[in-house]
Amino acid sequence: MQKIIVFLGPSLDLASAQKILAAEYRLPAKRSDILAAIHDGAKIIGLIDGVFHQDAAVAHREILAAVKHGVTVIGASSMGALRAAEMDTLGMTGIGKIYQMYKDGTLTSDDEVALVFDPVSGYSLSEPLINIRCTLKNAETAGVISSDVHQILLDAARSVFYPQRTYQKIVTVAGDAIDTATKERFLAFVTETPADQKREDAIAALEYIRDLKERPETP
Repeated sequence: MQKIIVFLGPSLDLASAQKILAAEYRLPAKRSDILAAIHDGAKIIGLIDGVFHQDAAVAHREILAAVKHGVTVIGASSMGALRAAEMDTLGMTGIGKIYQMYKDGTLTSDDEVALVFDPVSGYSLSEPLINIRCTLKNAETAGVISSDVHQILLDAARSVFYPQRTYQKIVTVAGDAIDTATKERFLAFVTETPADQKREDAIAALEYIRDLKERPETP
């Protein structure tokens, strides 16, 4: 049986991940963790979450080393999407909308997927910009906000340092540019139906690995 190691953190809770794919789940990847996974016999590596600023990030060369060792490396959702967009021409496989947005240049900065989370529970303490983008788009489509308010809130979100990004914070930063009724309507919307593209892409990646695992191996 192929050994599968998945680096997972706040993009998807462990219990949900385990229902989709039986694998060895490790904490968000930092520098040299991919090399350690190779050493531990991984044949498939799922890179979903990784550290950004609190430690050295996963290096391109270790992903390339995994590919050269015949390891299948799948990236999605967060650090995985970022690295896959940079390395899909070198053998890494990218999955999901966020990967595609990095690939086509819609997203360019790691700031889009960065957040802070509780290291014990894995619970997100801030909102990644990509999820805010998707929520704003959904809110406009639903008629909750106008296109002008959409842009004001997006500009406010961009101006907030990523560890402090929450919907309440960006509404506060927008200030008097948005009327009180619209603010309250928007905050009610995000309480009920916030977009979570990182979660969706993480699920898609695990499903891809599950289906890949179930394919018969080539002799």
